[in-house]
Amino acid sequence: MTLTLEANQWVRLEQLDAAVAGSTPVALDPEAWQNVRTSRETLEKFVENDRVIYGVNTSMGGFVDWLVPISMAQELQENLINAVATNVGQHLDEPTVRAIMLSRIVSLARGNSAISPVNLEKLIQIFNAGISPCVPEKGSLGTSGDLGPLAAIALVCVGQWKARLDGEVLPGAQALAKAGITPMTLSFKEGLALINGTSGMVGLGSLVFARARRLLDTYLTVSALSVEGLRGMTKPFDPRVHELKPHRGQREVAKRLWQLLQDSTLAVNELDTETTLAGEMDDSAKHASQPIEDAYSIRCTPQILGPVLDNMGHVGETLEAELNSSNDNPLVVPEENDVFHNGHFHGQYVAMAMDHLVISLATLTNLANRRIDRFLDQSNSNGLPAFLCRENPGLRLGLMGGQFMTASLTAETRAMAMPMSIQSLTSTGDFQDIVSFGFVAARKAREALVNATYVVAFELLCACQAVDIRGTEGLSSGTRRLYERTRELVPYFDRDVTLTDYVEAIAREILTEPCAEDSRVQR
Repeated sequence: MTLTLEANQWVRLEQLDAAVAGSTPVALDPEAWQNVRTSRETLEKFVENDRVIYGVNTSMGGFVDWLVPISMAQELQENLINAVATNVGQHLDEPTVRAIMLSRIVSLARGNSAISPVNLEKLIQIFNAGISPCVPEKGSLGTSGDLGPLAAIALVCVGQWKARLDGEVLPGAQALAKAGITPMTLSFKEGLALINGTSGMVGLGSLVFARARRLLDTYLTVSALSVEGLRGMTKPFDPRVHELKPHRGQREVAKRLWQLLQDSTLAVNELDTETTLAGEMDDSAKHASQPIEDAYSIRCTPQILGPVLDNMGHVGETLEAELNSSNDNPLVVPEENDVFHNGHFHGQYVAMAMDHLVISLATLTNLANRRIDRFLDQSNSNGLPAFLCRENPGLRLGLMGGQFMTASLTAETRAMAMPMSIQSLTSTGDFQDIVSFGFVAARKAREALVNATYVVAFELLCACQAVDIRGTEGLSSGTRRLYERTRELVPYFDRDVTLTDYVEAIAREILTEPCAEDSRVQR
């Protein structure tokens, strides 16, 4: 199956995610190719008419005020991609590199970047051949595009640098030769078209977003299971009360929890509690056998995860808009018969979206951390043994140690919530004087997602342990499958064992893979 990009097609984030996950080849339809061809021909006419255009017959960046004759175009463009390929650190994984490449292809295929059809075809061939350029992850300003990450890809396109192919790291020229692809020869504007855009942060950010969204979907079922494990009350999730506060995300989360817990006998009917407490009333003030309300980490779940759901919706919309943009400079618009110097490469939209994603993940992590504390604290768990250690407490420590990890990751994630999008530093002789750090923000979101996944994994482990202690016969039909999937990976703990591999298994097998349809919140 091939992902065929049609002229002016709106590509969905789900399509990008699926194409990367499935190693799907990409192609352009004839009308899209015609748009690419027309854009290049329009720029060639401007060159024939001696128009002065950035990156065509001028130098770039801090040398913007230098004129460069067209006869030196190839040397100028190759100098550009070599000069800015300065990223450092570990290389991005292959799916992320493929997401970045596909994001760049989608943008170039819109027909405003004036890359030649022959070189766009080579970029598509490189993508389809499974060649994955080695892209160091640190060093992008996220303004003038993701120059460093995209330059690493462009260098392989011209037969330089290095790339992975069939499990090997090869010199770029050798990887191309092995795939039967001749290197690009760059003409005016083409090196710039390959690197001067937001495709790095969009590719990375889109994968992180897709996984974060899946985590949130699954976390709603985890939340319902935690309500059961903690003997929480269901009435605060009744959709009728949420009609009185018209936030869409809050209503959707409450509705989902209400549905998941409908046939649970572990979760508490508030009317039963009220009846019990009414029977304890007399003429004196006294300590009741149970509270009439749950703590906020249970009762306020819709008000906490609702904003997370709404915020993630906005993040997805921002990424998708950026994916479907022409985001380099200058842009050639054939229907206007003009070229526009612009700032579409600036990554502030994506930088702020990624910062908001980190805040959402930190919020989710905070909630999971608080529930873990309630599971392990005997005074707050509605009758569970301390540290969920029923057998041989004191001799055994139960799940005590897991909280060390989750508290550490929660604190680390909170520190990540300081926005990158406000950290601008000037560079390039004060030419790039305000920058987005969008790629760094996307990397931070990726790390926050890893942390959140581990904390949620431990909450799920605690919830299953609690349910086993209380009795699984009371589980709702909505949470039973999640409980059973977890028990396929993790046993009930009646002895102390190392928990790391179990937490890793939950994070990998349950929280990272696409969630079942019945646990999704529809947007």
